[in-house]
Amino acid sequence: MTKEFDLAALLAERGAERYELHARHLNHQLPRMLHTIGFDKVYERAEGAHFWDADGNDYLDMLAGFAVMGLGRHHPVVRKALHDVLDASLADLTRFDCPPLPGLLAERLLSYSPHLDRVFFGNSGTEAVETALKFARYATGRPRILYCTHAFHGLTTGSLSVNGEDGFRKGFAPLLPDTAIPLGDLDALARELRRGDVAALVVEPIQGKGVHEAPPGYLRAAQDLLHRHKALLIADEVQTGLGRTGKFYAFQHEDGVDPDLVCVAKALSGGYVPVGATLGKDWIFQKVYSSMDRVQVHSASFGSNAQAMAAGLAVLSVMENEQIVANAAAVGERLRSRLTELVDRYELLADVRGRGLMIGIEFGRPKSLKLRSRWTMLQTARKGLFAQMVVVPLLQRHRILTQVSGDHLEVIKLIPPLIIDTADADRFVDAFTEVMDDAHNGGGLMWDFGKTLVKQAVAHR
Repeated sequence: MTKEFDLAALLAERGAERYELHARHLNHQLPRMLHTIGFDKVYERAEGAHFWDADGNDYLDMLAGFAVMGLGRHHPVVRKALHDVLDASLADLTRFDCPPLPGLLAERLLSYSPHLDRVFFGNSGTEAVETALKFARYATGRPRILYCTHAFHGLTTGSLSVNGEDGFRKGFAPLLPDTAIPLGDLDALARELRRGDVAALVVEPIQGKGVHEAPPGYLRAAQDLLHRHKALLIADEVQTGLGRTGKFYAFQHEDGVDPDLVCVAKALSGGYVPVGATLGKDWIFQKVYSSMDRVQVHSASFGSNAQAMAAGLAVLSVMENEQIVANAAAVGERLRSRLTELVDRYELLADVRGRGLMIGIEFGRPKSLKLRSRWTMLQTARKGLFAQMVVVPLLQRHRILTQVSGDHLEVIKLIPPLIIDTADADRFVDAFTEVMDDAHNGGGLMWDFGKTLVKQAVAHR
């Protein structure tokens, strides 16, 4: 007799095997890495910006699932929208009709960027970038895409072609025709455009890796240069969009910037159903979908599915009704200003930067001999180990989840749910202050862990 499927029973029976199952059947390096740095926690439940373990301990989430959980976890409005759309038993994904939800979500998204006209819905951020690359190349009739050094636009083959991290690209060539230029370097951009084969420049207004913002005036000047050479500006807002930086889009911090294509994803999902969107100008879509013969020239099997569209509509409703963008701006300013005050206090703390609730904390070489010798030990083994030394006690001692902002970087990136309040911000600053006090006072546990990381780094060379 076939046993009826029972999800709760399955989790109760097999949930304790989670790390073994991943090691056996999925990416075997993930559990290995988590065990090494002490991140192999078992979280039982989550709500908003917090997790709880089996003992009822509360953890503050300053990572938001790599910015996916813009509204935190299990927002009741998004949950209700998903229950409603499932209960409606819609005739979804027939592929030969025009259901209302995609049109309604496109209409709402476009209202935040009135210079754009049409939307393509896919399933992820990398798909949104892939769509923009394809559309830009077809619309301009040119093959080459420019991107910025240290950029991250995704890991599928097209988006990998505009990824500025060699570690991700290595071993996957040949990729699309591409050229990296420094973020903010208008001369480099002009030089490449003069070759006449550039379709577009794709750029993050604030780079996720290292949290580096485009210099003031750069996006507008780059846009003007691109248009003068009949090339396009693609704004990758997958991480920075939907209020993350204190504006709905990060490019809106600079007047006169009207990208030809904009990529969004992550927070639009509400943390439930993957969704990506590429917004663009009408003439670009008219060229790509130039006739009925080309109606399916670019599509996605699960694109525009009812659950994703319902989640997206609910997210935008919550953002307006609960003033999420304003909260990100206000709480982000408090968090950044309090952290900035610590730069003069700690010689290991080099810089605090970012906008809204996208903040980079950079560490640098100290002046005192004792600290400098320890810093040099870590740097010799592998750059980025000190930042990892800070991340670990934040989780182990203070139950705060953060991340290092890229391989070989001494930067911690804070991208919490946009719903965090001043108490959450103050909790992070107080914990961070204790960790930095420990580091500067020669705290044994922290530097002992640093030695462990050094041994691991040397062993894996």
